[in-house]
Amino acid sequence: MKCNGRPAVAAILFATLVWGTQAPVAEPPGAGPAPIMKASEIRPGMKGIAWTAFRGSAPEPIPVEIIGLWKNAWGPRQDVILARLGGEAARTNVAGGMSGSPVYIDGKLIGAISLRLSVFSPDAICGITPIELMLEVGEYDTSLPTDARTPEAAPVRAALPLPSELLTRVFAAGPPTGAANVVLTPIQTPLSFAGFDPAVLRTFGPLFEQLGTIPVQGGAAGSSASPQPAPGWENALKPGEPVAAVLVTGDMSVSGLGTVTYNDGRRVLAFGHSFFNLGPVDMPMARAEVLFTHASAFQPNKFANTTEIVGAFRQDRHSGVLGALGTTAEMVPVSVAVRSLGEDHRIRKERTFRFHVFVHQKWTPYLMMVTLFNSIAGLNDFMEESTFRLSGKVELEGQPRLELNTMQASGELPVPAPMLLAGWWGDKFNRLFLNAVKMPRLKSVEATVDLLPERRVATIESAWIPASEVEAGQELTIRAFLRPYRGPRLEREFKLRIPAGLARGEHRILLSDADTLNRIESSAGFMNRFIDLPQAVSLINRERSNNCLYVSLVQGRPTYFYDDKTLPSLPPSVVNLMQTGRAAARTLASSAESVVEQTAIAFDYVITGSYSLKIQVR
Repeated sequence: MKCNGRPAVAAILFATLVWGTQAPVAEPPGAGPAPIMKASEIRPGMKGIAWTAFRGSAPEPIPVEIIGLWKNAWGPRQDVILARLGGEAARTNVAGGMSGSPVYIDGKLIGAISLRLSVFSPDAICGITPIELMLEVGEYDTSLPTDARTPEAAPVRAALPLPSELLTRVFAAGPPTGAANVVLTPIQTPLSFAGFDPAVLRTFGPLFEQLGTIPVQGGAAGSSASPQPAPGWENALKPGEPVAAVLVTGDMSVSGLGTVTYNDGRRVLAFGHSFFNLGPVDMPMARAEVLFTHASAFQPNKFANTTEIVGAFRQDRHSGVLGALGTTAEMVPVSVAVRSLGEDHRIRKERTFRFHVFVHQKWTPYLMMVTLFNSIAGLNDFMEESTFRLSGKVELEGQPRLELNTMQASGELPVPAPMLLAGWWGDKFNRLFLNAVKMPRLKSVEATVDLLPERRVATIESAWIPASEVEAGQELTIRAFLRPYRGPRLEREFKLRIPAGLARGEHRILLSDADTLNRIESSAGFMNRFIDLPQAVSLINRERSNNCLYVSLVQGRPTYFYDDKTLPSLPPSVVNLMQTGRAAARTLASSAESVVEQTAIAFDYVITGSYSLKIQVR
C-alpha cells in the first residue's frame, strides 16, 4: 500500500490548557493518501493528536505527548513508539476498542495506538505501532489457499473426559493465566456478542480470552443477515472511526471492535495489531457506533453497536488488519428452528433464527457450536430433566448433502444437554474442516431442535427369541426389553429373517446402540489423516442415529475397513496386496468378526448399551 499524495486533514491541536500551545481545533482526518512520519524521525517531547470515537462514530481529538522510541519492543527491528495520552483518554485510560486509533504529528501520520500498560496503571501510557509496519500488511498476497489446513490443536488440559473434542477444548481453556511480568501488551479487542444469552459468555468466554479478546455483551443496531456491503460504503470508515470485524451477523452477531487507522479511498488499515493473526482472511468489515467508553484502570472498554457491513477484511497480520471497501466476504447462511413440545408432543411454540457465519477452517466449527448453544440456551421451557432432538442438513458444493440426526439428554456427566448437543453439532463441522485434502464449501446449513420436557434415555436390558437353533432363511420373532430413566420397562417385538446363505455354526444377533456400530465402521476413517472430503462426508452420513435400536448379525469372519468402505471376507492375497502396494500408506483396520446391520427400530429415546443373543444355524 503506497502512502504518497495530499496530506490528510489532521492538525496540531487545540488548546492552551492541554500542552501549553495555542492551535485551532483540528478537523477529523478524511480518506485519501496522507504523508507519513517514520519512527526514526520521532523524538521525545513531540506533541501530536490521536483520533478515536468515545461516543457515536465521529472521532474526537486526543492530545499525545511522545515519550520515546522503544527499540525492538514489537519484534526484531520492530520498534514501538511510547506516548502519553491526554484529554478524555487521560480519564478513561487506554480502552479496548481504541486499537488502530491514528496518531498524527505536524499533520503526518506516525502510526496507530495498539498497546497499553498492564492493569491498574494510573497513567494513560500507550504503545503506537509505526505506520511503516502497518503498511507492510498491504504487500502480502490476499488470496486464500484452496487447500487450507487447520493448525494442529494445542494440548488440552482436561481432567474430565467429554464426548466432544471441541467441548474438551472449551472446558480446558479455563481463565486466562495473565502475565504479570509483561508491561506493555496489545490492547484486548472487545468481542461483542449481540443477541446472546449471558450463559454463552460464561461458558465460552475463556476460549476467546485466550485469543486476546474480551467477550462482552454487545449490540448490533440495524445488523443484516446478509454479508453484502450496504449502500454508501464508498464514504465509510474514515480514519479514527470505529470499525468491526464480523464473525456472525443476523439474528445474533459476533464482532470485534477496533478503530480505523488509514483509508486510501478503497483499502482500510485498522487495529495496529492482529485480530486473530490468521493471515489471509475473508471476513466481513462493518461500521460501528460507540455507546460509551467505560473508564477504568483495570479494564477500560468501549461499548458499541455493530451496524452495516461495508466491505471485507483480507489480511489479519501481526501489525494490523487490512480491508477493502465494497467487497463481499463469503459466509455460510444458517437457519435454526427451535420448537418446544408439550406432554402430548405437540408444538407449543417455535422460533427460527437466521444468521451468517464467518468461513474459516478453525473458526467455523467453533462458531457453529456457539450459535447452536445460544439458540437453545435462553429457552424459558428449559428444564434440567429435558431432552433435545436435532435434525439437520448441510448443503455442500460438489458433495452429497450431509444429513444429521441425534438426541441429547441430561445425564450423569456435569454437562447440560444443550452443551452436549452443541458439542456434537460442532464436531461434525470440525471433521469437515479438518480435512487434510480439501476445504469444504458450505452452501447452507439448516437445523431443527425439538425440546422434549423429560429425560428420555433408555438402556438395552435384555432380549428373547423362541429358540436358539434356527434354519438359514428362517424368520425369527425377537423381543427386546429396554429400561428407561424413571419409567416402566419398554418392550418391542419385531421380525428378523436369517440370511438364506448363512453358514452353519454358531453366530450372534447383536442388539446395540448407534455408538457401538459407529466405532466399528469409522475406525479406519478416523485413523487415516489423508482421507478425502467425499469419503469424510460419506462416513458422517453413514453414522447411525442414537435414537434407534440396531439389530445386527455377527459372524465369525474378519472384516476390513478402508477409508469409508467396509470390506467383508477379503481373500488373504487381496489383504496382502493392500498392505504392501500403493495403498499401504492408508490405514487398513480390521475386526475379527463381521457385523452386518439387519434392521433399525426407531425410539423417541436416547438408546445406550448392547445385548447379544447366540444362535446355532443348522
